[in-house]
Amino acid sequence: MAKGRGATVRTEYPYGLREIENIWVPMPDGVRLAGRLWLPEGAGKVPLILEYLPYRKRDGTRARDEKMHRYLARHGYACLRLDIRGTGDSEGIIDDEYSVQEQLDGVAAIDWLAAQEWCDGQVAMIGISWGGFNGLQIAARQPPALKTIITVGSTDDRYATDIHWVGGCLSKDNFDWSSTMFAHQDLPPDPAIVGDAWREMWQARMEANTPWILTWLRHQSRDDYWKQGSVCEDFSRITIPVYAVSGWADNYSEAVPRLLAGLSGPRRGLIGPWAHSYPQDVTVEPAIGWLQEVLRWCDHWMKGRDTGIMDEPLLRAWMQDSVPPKTCYTERPGRWVAEDQWPSSRIEQRQLPLGADGRLGADGEGMVSICSPLWVGLAAGEVGRYGNDAEWAPDQREDDGGSLVFVTEPLAEDLEILGAPQLHLTFSSDKPQALVSVRVNDVAPGGASTRVAIGHLNLCHRFGHGNPQALIPGEVTTATVDLDDIAHRFPAGHRIAVSISTVYWPIAWPSPELATLTIRLGESALQLPIRPPQAGDAKLRRFDPAEQADCAPQHDLPIDPALPAIRRTVRRDLLSGESVVDFPRWTYATEMPAIGQTHRGTGYARYRITEGDPLSARCETGYTVQIERADTTIRHESEGSLSCDATHFIVEMRLRITENGRPVFSRDWHERIARDHM
Repeated sequence: MAKGRGATVRTEYPYGLREIENIWVPMPDGVRLAGRLWLPEGAGKVPLILEYLPYRKRDGTRARDEKMHRYLARHGYACLRLDIRGTGDSEGIIDDEYSVQEQLDGVAAIDWLAAQEWCDGQVAMIGISWGGFNGLQIAARQPPALKTIITVGSTDDRYATDIHWVGGCLSKDNFDWSSTMFAHQDLPPDPAIVGDAWREMWQARMEANTPWILTWLRHQSRDDYWKQGSVCEDFSRITIPVYAVSGWADNYSEAVPRLLAGLSGPRRGLIGPWAHSYPQDVTVEPAIGWLQEVLRWCDHWMKGRDTGIMDEPLLRAWMQDSVPPKTCYTERPGRWVAEDQWPSSRIEQRQLPLGADGRLGADGEGMVSICSPLWVGLAAGEVGRYGNDAEWAPDQREDDGGSLVFVTEPLAEDLEILGAPQLHLTFSSDKPQALVSVRVNDVAPGGASTRVAIGHLNLCHRFGHGNPQALIPGEVTTATVDLDDIAHRFPAGHRIAVSISTVYWPIAWPSPELATLTIRLGESALQLPIRPPQAGDAKLRRFDPAEQADCAPQHDLPIDPALPAIRRTVRRDLLSGESVVDFPRWTYATEMPAIGQTHRGTGYARYRITEGDPLSARCETGYTVQIERADTTIRHESEGSLSCDATHFIVEMRLRITENGRPVFSRDWHERIARDHM
């Protein structure tokens, strides 16, 4: 074996490998989807593992696909990376994420693939993020040949746990993600795959490319648009075995406990310390032998082999040790723990009242008020992390300066939590619209404060995300704020803190007016899921070391020095009161000799706000993507902004596409969309 980045590159396998660069999968309406296929030589008919994505199998995920699918294929599975309709080399048009058409295409593809001469009639779906989403969605449609799914970094609830809304608040990632996808939706297919039709397909994509934010902003509450594709609407529709996986640093970790609690069929859950990645190729160690786990799962459910995987606990999670606050972690110390059922009867829901004088877990009556400055949240870090520089929240004492903070006495002994904390609030507001942000922090004896869990709530959604209602100024009411699931050990001598603010920019878009919340002490409390240590945790089976296959060489080229270096930075103008937060998205130049292409790109998201004026909130994005082939060079350039006034969101986009430096397409958008209790 040879050692590669993050995982050992395996060189010996049970089977040889046959790679087919492209196969066409026909749809009932005549559209063809493009797939890249790996087959084990000499294995006969075998089960198929399908990954179904819009991220361009020919060039966008080429190296990543090879590392995983070559490995699985050489262990006796057919593997197919399929481009969604209208993306990569597939025909047709894509007009939104997780559409009904996408799901129906997936069902049709599974039916067709199961009947091929190299397939034994059984199909599994695997995927991270988008591919994890549509695996769940297609499983709920019950195609007969689909026998199991492995869903990584995904969600059962498109409204509550995706990048669009956080607790009913507009998420910073909503416009950013729309701009990211906008930069990819009009890229052309490769003529080496589709032939002379590539230009006609490209033209159709350019004409159809529309910012998806325009659709998403028209659905600001949890309506039928978001219920479509949210499998939590009817868990009983999924009857096949499900392996649900995520990482605590990922935006989607809380979906794993919900799936374990909601599904009734065979299932297992795994949550590590990882960011948004497959667990064998991580930026946050420790990595595990994830591809070996995939084989254990698929061998059990599709080859009838006793791998022992279903004899193991229902949920396995990484109990994270306390760490000092940092903006980037490449490793999280801790240990594996497990639960045989979820929710677990071993976990105690402990109430810690908000007491007088900022004491948490103490008696006290009275009221305290908070109207946070708009700089609260500048120490937030990212929403969903990939493990890159400066994506984690730094020391929370800065944001705590504009928040209400309640702190326990120093702990007499270690205390561990596993699950989702909640804050139960009894409060009133002086404005009809308000939000609340809640953080649970681990405070070291010296005062350093590490964020452990976070949650937000648009208080107009206090009765549910599908039923927004304005607050009545001065009226006392209640709300429950759900924080992210987490596993964390608070050491003896440390203190537990809960921080409450009415602003958390740029993670959550601010309310139209600065609101003051008055919280009733004694009646409000933090609820923590306390898990006593279990002796059986030390006896859990160890994961194998991380392995993956080789991939065709790709070369990183020098970056144009004229391009601005964009890193996550925070700037505050103390005279004007403006704060600016930059989030880098990408800067790359990659040569792919195997297909004769070079790709270049840059991207950023920038968030601005001026102290005292929530209507100054603004997000700006800029993206370029360039594809260089022997026959042509194609470049996408787009810029956009999301801003607001008291009653509307304002979306502006500018698109320019060139071929060999010559303009071939352009379009501009300027639209106003009414705010709905936002």
